[in-house]
Amino acid sequence: MRVLIKNNVTVVMLLCLVFILGLAQNSFAATGREINVSADVALERFYKEVKDGKNLIKNAKGVLIFPNVYKAGFVVGGEYGQGALRINGKTVDYYSTTTGSFGFQLGAQKKSIIVLFMGNDALNKFRKSSNWKAGINASIAVIAVGADGSIDTEKFNQPIIAFIIGQKGLMYNLTLEGSKFTKLNK
Repeated sequence: MRVLIKNNVTVVMLLCLVFILGLAQNSFAATGREINVSADVALERFYKEVKDGKNLIKNAKGVLIFPNVYKAGFVVGGEYGQGALRINGKTVDYYSTTTGSFGFQLGAQKKSIIVLFMGNDALNKFRKSSNWKAGINASIAVIAVGADGSIDTEKFNQPIIAFIIGQKGLMYNLTLEGSKFTKLNK
């Protein structure tokens, strides 16, 4: 009986991983127009939740917006989302993000990720890479936001900063380490 249960758990874990990292890319595939509309909605939410958010976006050399990143897991997990890279307010490229994980996890969630490239060097290196990975190609400083929308400015001198917004608002103590960003042909 234990062998049967163990094998069923293994099968479920493998199916979750295949779905999330493989099939999800096709089932969640969106058009460029759909990504742009969702990115606009994500930015409006960002502006409401982060004081001075519009100035941050204005000062960034590039903004990568993943409006809908889906995460699911049962011991083995993964996440996937598609987004738009904007320079001077205009979409110049589309990207996907994927991350795999292993450990105690059960369930699913949706979040938005907004990545700000504060310098031209960081933006240019990102755009030249076909499979850019956070923590390997460069670090991303995830910014903490206070309950009143105030920003933790200690990390503003970093070349790449990010905000993660969950269903209930800005999310804390999260990392983007290991997230892979791949340019899409849209």
